[in-house]
Parts: sequence; structure tokens; C-alpha cells
Amino acid sequence: MASSRDELKIYWNKIYYAFPILNDMLFSDCSDEEYQEIQEIIIGLAIQIKIRDLVLVHIEKYLRQHVAPSFWAKFLKVEEEVKGFQLFKSAVNDLYESLKNFSSILNKLNTLNNCCGDNKPIFGERDVLMGFKQLLRATLLSQLPLDFPVIINHFYKISFNVFDNEYENSEIPDDIMCSGCWNESIDCNCAYIVKIFHDTNRKLVELQLLERLTGQVLTNFIQLRIESHIQKVCAGTFDVSHIGFLENWLDTTVMSWLTRIYCAGSSKPQPDDHIVLNAISKFKQKLSYFLYHSYTKLRIDQLFNIVIDYPDSQAAVDDIKLCLDKTDLRSTLCKKLQNALETRLLHPGVNTTDILTAYISTIRALRHLDPSGVILETVTKPVRSYLRNREDTVRSVVSSLTEEGAGSELAEELVKFAVDNDNENDKEEDWDEWEPDPVDADPKINSCDRKASDIISMLVNVYGSKELFVNEYRTLLADRLLGQSVINTEKEIRYLELLKLRFGESQLHFCEVMLRDVSDSKRLNALIQQDRNFESLNSKFSSNAMILSAQFWPPFKDESLELPEDIKQHFEAYTKCYETLKGNRTLSWKPHLGNVNIEIEIGTKKLDLIVSPFNATLIMHFQNKPEWSLEELHQVMKVPITILRRKITYWQSLGIITEKTTDNYALVDGSEASKPSGSRNQVQDMICEDEETESVMASAHDQREGELQVFWSYIVGMLTNLDSLPLERIHQMLKMFASQAPGTECSLQELRQFLDTKVRTHQLILQAGMYKLPKT
Repeated sequence: MASSRDELKIYWNKIYYAFPILNDMLFSDCSDEEYQEIQEIIIGLAIQIKIRDLVLVHIEKYLRQHVAPSFWAKFLKVEEEVKGFQLFKSAVNDLYESLKNFSSILNKLNTLNNCCGDNKPIFGERDVLMGFKQLLRATLLSQLPLDFPVIINHFYKISFNVFDNEYENSEIPDDIMCSGCWNESIDCNCAYIVKIFHDTNRKLVELQLLERLTGQVLTNFIQLRIESHIQKVCAGTFDVSHIGFLENWLDTTVMSWLTRIYCAGSSKPQPDDHIVLNAISKFKQKLSYFLYHSYTKLRIDQLFNIVIDYPDSQAAVDDIKLCLDKTDLRSTLCKKLQNALETRLLHPGVNTTDILTAYISTIRALRHLDPSGVILETVTKPVRSYLRNREDTVRSVVSSLTEEGAGSELAEELVKFAVDNDNENDKEEDWDEWEPDPVDADPKINSCDRKASDIISMLVNVYGSKELFVNEYRTLLADRLLGQSVINTEKEIRYLELLKLRFGESQLHFCEVMLRDVSDSKRLNALIQQDRNFESLNSKFSSNAMILSAQFWPPFKDESLELPEDIKQHFEAYTKCYETLKGNRTLSWKPHLGNVNIEIEIGTKKLDLIVSPFNATLIMHFQNKPEWSLEELHQVMKVPITILRRKITYWQSLGIITEKTTDNYALVDGSEASKPSGSRNQVQDMICEDEETESVMASAHDQREGELQVFWSYIVGMLTNLDSLPLERIHQMLKMFASQAPGTECSLQELRQFLDTKVRTHQLILQAGMYKLPKT
């Protein structure tokens, strides 16, 4: 029994001698011949499986207690990049050297495992060495510290800077700093960094730790470099396509650097190394997607400026179009651009013309970006809603449609529509190029209608009515025809023909009559001027009348003005001549419309002016009587005092009339009139500008109030019979009894405003929510 124990003790000592790891040691003097004898003893005792498993347990214990803590102890959170670089290099070198010490034990263990015959996997691997590496990775990663990426990031940041600049700084003066290692060029350390970089990566590849240990850190680092490179190269420039340059930079710089990492310094992987080839390919796919994603996000943040600059920014729009097909940022683009439009455009501080210009640019840019029109429809919804609520939108659109010069985009669009309309019959549907709508398209809207809508159609669709635009054009045309001393009928006819192609002939028939009135007026004026009975009246002044077909023109502003007697006689004579020519027709004069050429001499001052009939009448009264009060002028001219007070400032600004006392005005004498006044000239310019922009046509509000006037007789009848009624009852009765009258589309709000106007003019009394007629 004692001899058996002594033998076993000798055997165990020999096993410890062959596998010193069982005593937590790595080195032994056991030779290969000695080990063969020891292995025969193990096989003779039939304990080879138990010895193998015991050795593996002790190897795992040694890695866990010694190797892993020693490796992670060097992963300190340091701020200095150079120190981090050195720490990571040292940690990998020490790990590599310490694992070399396992080579003897692993060789003997591999020989022993071949004799076991149980084919048991070693930590999931068939090979002992591969199983050891698997165990090493698992042990290291099980003790992963929180701040481990810090020094890894420092290591790769320094090496990337060197790699990115190694060909750019080959000929640098000694007094310039190297942009790779940030040392003086005479002390450049780039070659050393490159050597250490390749050596460290080779060791990590051998240990199969590269991907597990540095993969995520490398990904995060490269993504940050991609973002910073995109910001540096692409910020603020929209007229050049950048996506090609970025793809080339990714291939030649980033992927070349990564290839050297995975291939331990080689610029190309081995053709038969499928693992490395697959890893590099997957990394490139991931980074390519991130490049497109980051570039698209940057362009989306700048999209408002890109849209405003279109078509100069078409290169940037093309890049976004390409990237949208490779990323999932379509909804993000819609939301951000919509928010940018609402924040920067849709508020009272922006002129309607500027909003329309931006809207037109948005339509053009988004049509190019997304030909299906889905993005355009989504993004511009708040713009359309906002424009619908702006009072001057229609006038701004119509003014732009008929504006001269290259800057008028809508006028260009109108001409373009006419050209496209001529070629429309030559076009055939390219059914073989059909593409389905995007998934975010509204299924209720026909895709053909969405694509076919031109810019003018989209502006018309803001209101959904052509009539509104045609009526506004009619008013604008009337203003232009009546406000110009020289009328360019050829230009107006050209625009009218273009508009007829766009809106239809029937819609613009009234405008044709208006232009015909202008040409007819010239002919009739020439005939009347030749009349002998009228010719004698031209000794004092001459006149040219614009003879209008009243039912075809928009309503005029209803202003009263009593003309001087000489002028009234002149107009009566003109009317008689007209009646002679036209037989059963006569003229109804609008004395407040038109322009008057007058010449004023006062002292040494002489003025040639073109003024309104009102201002001409006003100054003519001062010719006969040098001093007037506003009340006297009111009695003579039949004009409200408030208007007189406002209009007389024009002559004050010229220094011709002065206010002696409150509401009493006098013609200045010659000496005072000749004195120049800088402030007067400024006031004059302001007043003249105000008068030029004032429309002679009735506003939409005035026209609507005229339409509602038809209800007044009904309302008077109701209140006469029923004494007093609330607003709601009046509205109900009007719908019942006045339904056949024109302009009956009267809402409750409109009726309230109309009745409140009557209350202010003392034609109605409002008491306790009830309307009634005043007592006579």
C-alpha cells in the first residue's frame, strides 16, 4: 500500500513537471523525450482525459487571475493621446509575450488530447490552440473595464492622422510642424508610429482579438471622422456635387487604412483569406451607409437654403436625391423642411412676394428631387394654408404673372406653359418607364394629377378657383390702364393671350373688352377733337377721355367730387359730341378718376405736374380765392373734411399752400414759394408715392359690402313690421326670403359686420342684442 502511494506521488510529480500550470507556473525544463515517457505513464494509468481537463481548468484560472488583470491594468483613462498610444501598444505587447509562454504547455496538451480519443471540443473548438484563443477572448471580455475605449481611440486617432498626411507633407521646411504626429518636422515620429501601428495590429490579428477588442471603437472613431470630413468639405456650398468626392475619400483613405489594420500592414488582403475579405467588405458596407446617412442629414439641415437657391443649388439636390434611395431619411426630410418653412417663412414679418418666390423655388426643387410629387405635396401643405389666409396673395400672384423682366418667375412660367401646350400633342405616355408611387403617397390623389400640376396650377389650387385669379387680373389690368398716361396695349394683349391659354377664353372675355375700350377711346378722342363745336373749348385746356363699357369693368371706388364750372361745361360739350357720334349712347363721367397735366406759376416758381383730378380741382379753387377754410372747400367740392385734410398736404409739401390757422389754408406769396425746403421735398416724395400706389378700383371689401347692400331693403322691411330682431333671426329670415337675390352667400359673421356698419352710421340701433330702426 505504501509503495503504491509512493509510486503515485512520483507519477504526480512527473505530471507537474510536464504541466507546470498545475502549480500556477508556466516554465518547465521538461524535454520532449521526457514528456513522451510521462505521457506513456498517463496513458498507462488511463487518466489522460482527466489530466487534460485538469490542465484546461488551471489554464483558465491562470488567465483569469494573472493575464487578464495585467492586460486591463494598462487601460487607464488618460487625456494625452500620445500616452494613450503608448499604453495600448504596451498592453498588446505584454499580452502577446505572456501568451508565448503558453506555447510549450499547449503543444504538450495538444499531444495529450490526441491520445484521449473522446473528440471532445476544447472550448467549442476542435483544435487546442484555437480553443485556447477562444478561452483568452472570453476571459478578457468578461473583465472588460468601462473606460477601455479611451486608449484604443487615442491609438487609432494618432495612427489615422499619420496615415492621412503621410503623402501630403513629404517636403516640409524644418521649422514647420508635422500635421501627422504634431512634432517639429525635424523630429517627425511618423515612421515609428506607422511601425508600431502595423506591429500592434499584427499581434491582435494573430490573437484573433482585433475585431472583438477594437471593432466598435474603430467604427465610432471612423464615423466621427466621416462626420467631421463632411462638415469640413460640404458645409455652405450647394453648387457642386460632393458625393463622388466623399466616396473616393472613403475608398482611398478610410478603407485603405482599415485594410492595413486587418491585413497587418499589407495594402491588400490575400485572395484566399475569405475571413478578412468578408470583414473588410462588411465594414465598407456599414461605413458607406453611414457616409450617405451623415451627408443626407447635413443637407437636410441646410435644405431650406438649398431650396431657396434653386436652380443654382441643383448639384446639392441631385446628391440628396441619390442619397434618399440609399437611406431611410425621407420622412425626416419632410418634417424638417416643413418646420423650416413654417419657422422662417410663414409669419407676418415676411412679404407675400417673398413667400411666393420661396414657394415657387420649393416647388421646382422638390419636383426635381422627387418627380412623383409626394414630398412636395406633404411639405408645402402649411404654405398653401398660410397663403390662403393672406389677403394680398392673389394680387401678388397676378402681379408676378404679368410682370416684365427676367426676375419674374411666374411670367416665365406662363410663357413656358404656352410653349409646352403647343408641344403637348407630340408627347406620348412612356408606359415602359412607369414607376409606382412611394409608400407614403396619398392613395386618394391620382399620381398623374400630382405629377402634371404645374406651378401656376398649384398656386390656383391654393384657392381652388380660377375666377378669383381672373377677377384680380381684371382689377389689376384696370388699374394699369387707368393709371398710365401712355398705355402699351401690345404688351397687355400679349399677356392676355398667354393668360387665355392658361385660364380659358371665356374667363377673360371681359378683359378683351377692356383692352378694346382703350383702342376705341383713342379713335373716338381723335374724332371728337376734330369736331368744330368742341374745338373752340380747347383754348383753355384740352381733354382726352377713356370711354369704358361699364358692365365689363370692375367696380370703381365711389368717391364724390364737384368739379369747377368750366370743367363741367367742357365735359358736357364732350358728351354732346359723343352722343352725336354714337346716337343712342351717352357718357356718365367719373370725375375723381384720371390724371391732369397742370402748369403752376407762383412768384419765380414754375411747376409742371401730373396730379389727380382731386388735387387739380383743389388748387384751381385757390386760383380764384387765395384763402379757404376746410368747411368752405367741403361745401364747394362736396368732399368729406377728413379727406380734404389728408389731400391738401400734397400742396403743402410743394410749398404752394400753407395752413395759417387750424383748418384755414392760404396760397403762399411769390417770395415764400421760391424758398426751397429739404423736408418738404421728402414729404412730397412720400405723398406722391402714396398716391401712385393707391388703386382707383373698389377693394374686395367694398365690392362685398355693395353686394350685401341688396339685403338692406329686406332688413328695413323686417324691422318696420317686427320692431326689433336678434342677429340670428335676421339671418334666418334673409335665407328664407332673399334667397333669389344676387350675393346671397352671406355668412352670419358677414351679416354682423354689415349691421355693425349700419349702427355706426346711425341707420340702426343695437340694444341688448336686438337690432331696430331709429325713430324718425
